[in-house]
Amino acid sequence: MRRNTTRPPKSPRRAALPLAALGGVLALLLGPAAQAGASAEAVAAAPDIAVADVKADLKALQDIATANGGNRAHGRAGYRASLDLLKGRLDAAGFTTTVQQFTSGGATGYNLIADWPGGDTGKVLLTGAHLDSVTAGPGINDNGSGSAAVLETALAVARTGFHPAKHLRFAWWGAEELGMVGSKNYVSKLTTAQRSTISGYLNFDMVGSPNPGYFVYDDDPAIEKTFQQYFTGLGIVTEPETEGDGRSDHAPFKNAGIPVGGLFSGADYIKTAQQAAQWGGTAGKAFDACYHRSCDTLTNIDDTALDRHSDAVAYAVWNLAG
Repeated sequence: MRRNTTRPPKSPRRAALPLAALGGVLALLLGPAAQAGASAEAVAAAPDIAVADVKADLKALQDIATANGGNRAHGRAGYRASLDLLKGRLDAAGFTTTVQQFTSGGATGYNLIADWPGGDTGKVLLTGAHLDSVTAGPGINDNGSGSAAVLETALAVARTGFHPAKHLRFAWWGAEELGMVGSKNYVSKLTTAQRSTISGYLNFDMVGSPNPGYFVYDDDPAIEKTFQQYFTGLGIVTEPETEGDGRSDHAPFKNAGIPVGGLFSGADYIKTAQQAAQWGGTAGKAFDACYHRSCDTLTNIDDTALDRHSDAVAYAVWNLAG
């Protein structure tokens, strides 16, 4: 996530989880026999994303950064090596991948787009994360965590042979840290007709913060409700995401009139006593004290938060894909 020098006023906290979300909890508790309709079937089908697999991806990204000057930033060898790693795994899993080039700051940047065969291409569910780090460090939470969670969800689609009604597309954006350059480039090249086919864009930028929060984008109500249902099932209270509003790759899609949603575990804002009481962790400290620093390494990850958020990615894809 790119740094914001002006902090927006915080929105009022979501005091209580919506009663409507209890239906999703009951469906999970009562099992498939008690479920009815496509939505309930999707709840039952959503796979568990093994946190060990997500951590293995983060280890690979850390190794790439270590071998390439300590970072995976736009225009640096570590970024291209990160993209090539993901592309190879997606190609092997049966995705159709495309590398989209753009230029920023005199350097060539890249987006990686992966399409899963099948589904209605007139109704595309797009799930993404930015793959680049800042130059100061390897960017394992920001945003290796979101990139790995999206990767493992995509691989779970292939592993389970998931073929929903909607067409599934996954994306990893370049140069987000320079102002969402990659995602802006992607959106700018869409025709009006192509924009209309994207039923929703899900963004995951920092989902393993070491002093984590559980923030849900409050943009599109249907997408927001889906994430709230997942966390309700875990007994976790969520809050509206305000720290990263307009600072990550959902912004170009939202500005183009495309429904957006996503999750965030917190950056350099300070965790309050109330937040620590409901989520654990340490009040009076940043959600991620290593945000945009060299210490954003493998040790800068909370495994529980990473596990929960990764499962939430899959839950949303399975439920919103129709």
